[in-house]
Amino acid sequence: MAKVLDYVAEQIRELRINYNSGEGLSQEALAEHLKVAANTISRWETRVYRPSLDDLEKLARFFGVSIMSFFPSEQNVDSDDMAALLRTARQLHPSDLEELIKYAEFRRARRIYKGKSRPRTGRKGGKNK
Repeated sequence: MAKVLDYVAEQIRELRINYNSGEGLSQEALAEHLKVAANTISRWETRVYRPSLDDLEKLARFFGVSIMSFFPSEQNVDSDDMAALLRTARQLHPSDLEELIKYAEFRRARRIYKGKSRPRTGRKGGKNK
């Protein structure tokens, strides 16, 4: 999972730095757009915090990318199920196809993140008072 979290953090940073044709966007400005605390973006980029799937979906929508761009790609696996899905998908209206893609990406992202908890706030090893 550490590799995935490293990749997620790097993708957030790269998207932010290359925003608007390389003009970039500050962590504070991105936090304001996403309606999160100002230091949250820094914590995502340094892996202090792990963004939730909802956070990744907000980031994907803001940057206009697929939620899957936050995860390393896997080799495509050919199967009968995949062929059936592709045959069906080809028959969908474009708006339905777009919704199916977003749903499939969200489900895959959830599987990658499944069972992983977010770091708790507060000091490491200390008690919150």
